[in-house]
Amino acid sequence: MLATKSFFRKTKGGNVFKIVREHYLRDDIHCGSKACDKCLYRNRTVNLDDEDSSVKTSIMSGPYYLLLDTNVVLDQIDILEEAVITNVIILQTVLEEVKHRSSNVYKKLKDIISNTNRRFYVFVNEHHKDTYIERNPGESANDRNDRAIRVASKWYNMHLAAGDCNIKTLLLTDDARNRELAEEDGIPVASMEDYVMSLENSGFLADKLCKRSYNAEVGGQEFFPCHFTPFQLHEGIKNGKLLQGTFAASRENFLEGSVNVEGMEKSIFIQGRSNLNRAVDGDTVAIELLAEDQWSSPSDIILQDEEEANVDDVLETEKVLEKFVSSDKMQQTPTGKVVGIIRRNWRQYCGILQPSNIEGNVRHLFVPAERKIPKIRIETRQYKVLSKQRIIVAIDSWPRNARYPLGHFVRALGKIGDKETENEVILLEHDIPHSRFSDAVLSSLPKMPWTITDVDLAQREDLRHLDICSVDPPGCTDIDDALHCRELPNGSLEVGVHIADVTHFVRPGTALDKEAALRATTVYLVDRRIDMLPDLLSSNLCSLRENEERLVFSCIWEMDKNANVINTRFCKSVIRSRAAFTYDEAQFKIDDTAQQDSITKSLRNLNKLAKKLKFRRLDNGALVLASPEIRFQVDSETHDPIDVQAKQLKETNSMVEEFMLLANISVAKKIVEEFPECAVLRRHPEPPPANFEPLIKAGKHQGFNINANSGKELAQSLDQCHKEDNPYFNTMLRILTTRCMMQAVYFISGMHQPSEYFHYGLACPIYTHFTSPIRRYADVMVHRLLAVSVGADATYPELLNKKKNHTLCHNLNYRNRMAQYAGRASVALNIHLFFRGSIQHEEGYILFVRKNAVQVLIPKYGLEGTLYLNDNKTSSVTFTYNGEDHSQTCGDIVFRTFDPVIVQISLDRSNVQHEKLIFKLVKPHIPGFSVDSENVKPTNIAQEEIRKEVPKRKMDEEKATCDTVKTEESKKKKKKKKKKQQH
Repeated sequence: MLATKSFFRKTKGGNVFKIVREHYLRDDIHCGSKACDKCLYRNRTVNLDDEDSSVKTSIMSGPYYLLLDTNVVLDQIDILEEAVITNVIILQTVLEEVKHRSSNVYKKLKDIISNTNRRFYVFVNEHHKDTYIERNPGESANDRNDRAIRVASKWYNMHLAAGDCNIKTLLLTDDARNRELAEEDGIPVASMEDYVMSLENSGFLADKLCKRSYNAEVGGQEFFPCHFTPFQLHEGIKNGKLLQGTFAASRENFLEGSVNVEGMEKSIFIQGRSNLNRAVDGDTVAIELLAEDQWSSPSDIILQDEEEANVDDVLETEKVLEKFVSSDKMQQTPTGKVVGIIRRNWRQYCGILQPSNIEGNVRHLFVPAERKIPKIRIETRQYKVLSKQRIIVAIDSWPRNARYPLGHFVRALGKIGDKETENEVILLEHDIPHSRFSDAVLSSLPKMPWTITDVDLAQREDLRHLDICSVDPPGCTDIDDALHCRELPNGSLEVGVHIADVTHFVRPGTALDKEAALRATTVYLVDRRIDMLPDLLSSNLCSLRENEERLVFSCIWEMDKNANVINTRFCKSVIRSRAAFTYDEAQFKIDDTAQQDSITKSLRNLNKLAKKLKFRRLDNGALVLASPEIRFQVDSETHDPIDVQAKQLKETNSMVEEFMLLANISVAKKIVEEFPECAVLRRHPEPPPANFEPLIKAGKHQGFNINANSGKELAQSLDQCHKEDNPYFNTMLRILTTRCMMQAVYFISGMHQPSEYFHYGLACPIYTHFTSPIRRYADVMVHRLLAVSVGADATYPELLNKKKNHTLCHNLNYRNRMAQYAGRASVALNIHLFFRGSIQHEEGYILFVRKNAVQVLIPKYGLEGTLYLNDNKTSSVTFTYNGEDHSQTCGDIVFRTFDPVIVQISLDRSNVQHEKLIFKLVKPHIPGFSVDSENVKPTNIAQEEIRKEVPKRKMDEEKATCDTVKTEESKKKKKKKKKKQQH
């Protein structure tokens, strides 16, 4: 059968075309019910059961199927994921609408449908002759789809009843008008809430109900201004009265945030609860600039929540903030207010329930783990159980008469403070895909045992005769790069960087490739690694392990003794690594003059060349930045940290880095030469001058003039900043410089002008990532481009699809940023574990001076902490803040940036949501403020016990063995003595 629609369209040239659309209808589409005997063409796989197996409800007297409208699927997906919800009909109309409106919900729904135990059946109503409907004149698309859902519901009830089947179909819709029209048509219908509350033992499902408002909130105090209507927002943005951008909440002050507006050098500052107007971190918002006399500036106070402000009332909190607002007109920045939400960026949030003493209360406040997210009001009947657990909550709405957004419980993660639970929170909060690889992904892997074939060898250069080795951190199993250096007959040096040929195994368009593109990067936590690729590749077939043949992509240079590149070539090859060194092991070989083997000579030549490459790069204006990085020593049994220290870098770290940089630059030049419009590159934008203001001020207060007009001038300025009495001073300056930088990003060459390819930090005109394809998908894309450009592989349409690759780059940048944040959160978690039950005194330096605190860097551990001032209301000690030179004064004691201090570090566990390190001043000593330095051991007592435990176990085992031996020897001696006496 055929339904046709004709209409006419006029072109720009004035020609008129008749367009005919044909829509095919069928009468052989099965309803999916096992009980049905009317459908002529029954599927072998029947989804809907004919038994009374659905959960009992007071709404329906007998067996029933559920049929859902689109909004029920979108809003109540957390309930639909529960196993008790079965025998569900999903219409094609609904499935397509969900796909269009939410890719996240669509994926979840598809996963449910694919699980045959759940019995979710997709009915193709848009092509069934009895359920397809035309859109009426003047009818909206939404009203047409609602009518199509009602038509399909009515057909199911009539169809099943006609076949002597006692199964009803219940339509679930939260649209009051849709329910009214369904009742008029005699269709069994209910809201999702009514259905859930009618079920037996529905308590746990009721907690998961998505609610747009709670009755108690209606008619209460209006906390926020009205948002503009969509029409007002559109007109305001169109005529320039409003600006739009992404809202970023402040981590340090919950009453402040900023909006990044495209094309504007500085973010628009937002201050105060009313001006924030229900914006949540990540939302796309519309803002209105305030008059210039209302502009303000960040308050320079650390105020992370209302409890720290020591106030409960909204207005009182605002007053606390006002005390710290700068009155200096020169420092004030463009300030605005949020007038509307263009697009919400809500997700599911991890956290805990705020303690409550009200017996039987079902309404509770949820406190997110991420401080940038506001508290969320939820309803739950499981408070006693959930109060001890980390849970996940979703936001449903935020009406203007609700102080907090409204949401619902999704699921529990585990006990608060448990290490596995806290790691799970880190991964979820940073949106790290960490589920096991699917069967489809695993089926894309090569079959084992795997060997290099004659076909592989025929298409590659055989470099197995070269003395190639790798140099990596200790314990590294995903070894993706190796090096070699040998002298050529003409006196030059041949240097090779050999990178694992991941694209040999990860072919475009496969399930493995799609999963790698989604994950985008490997995520490194302190005690765990979330791989981008399955272990068979990342730690085996693509890892350049010692004495094993591996497929690689090689970048080979001919260089003179001064590290000048004479020529460059690229090829796919086969290698056999002679050794896999750690940085320390490679450094030892280089430094040991007694060692003269070929591998050692290769390392020495590489090291010499690397020093010359680095000197030239720095002379060109490349920056040497610093960040406090630490390394944990983890107990092999408990996996708890037993020691922590700042990372120490060797010459070999720099040696490997220089050749990786050179390879990336060489490859970037090659792929842009071949593909000027669609090469995957990495750029580091030059920071705006305003970013360097804190650095310049900090240097000036210490007597140094820091010039940030260009990268080269900045590098030269930093090199000249040294203080004899503070050897850590230059490192701290470089740490501050790192904070001034913009984020380096991946991009497609055709999307920017060549002048914008520049990498500011490396001071090079073009750069990419080629050297780590095991753990970065960007490198996989670059390998494919390079392979085509050197004739080692064939091209394919998606490779040169600029728009698709631009989307991939956007995901790469997001995942890379989240991986960095997750790594830092993991370090913070393990720092807290290390300091549990201990107090230490450590040397530190002041990094920032705030109005109510100073932020201190502890070089030994590479960590930062906040030393609060004026927070003890009973203390007579008062600090005075000077905004001119950013200093704090108490009597004769003055605190400025980079000043040395000694602090006492301990862990405050009173807030189970946010355990935090407490810094207290020891020196300089301020009576009534500094802690007593006597009788406090600077060692970590609790961890010292852990350190002793392992050797103690070994000693106990050795002692037991020794005692056994002694006992046996004693028995032998007694036997000999007895025999002698008898003789």
